[in-house]
Amino acid sequence: MDSFRCLVCGFMYDPMRGDPRRGIEPGTPFEDLPDDYTCPICGVSILTQNSAFVRIEKN
Repeated sequence: MDSFRCLVCGFMYDPMRGDPRRGIEPGTPFEDLPDDYTCPICGVSILTQNSAFVRIEKN
């Protein structure tokens, strides 16, 4: 699974790790995050127009 980087603060969402502190189980793809999910560092929403998160493809 690809990771996603927040363009505002650089936080990396790694689906293999999830975000257990916020109830996101390991193995949860970015596309399956709840609509109210926000970056745990800067608080930007994943629903921000022209998404603040970009896909980082794993080779």
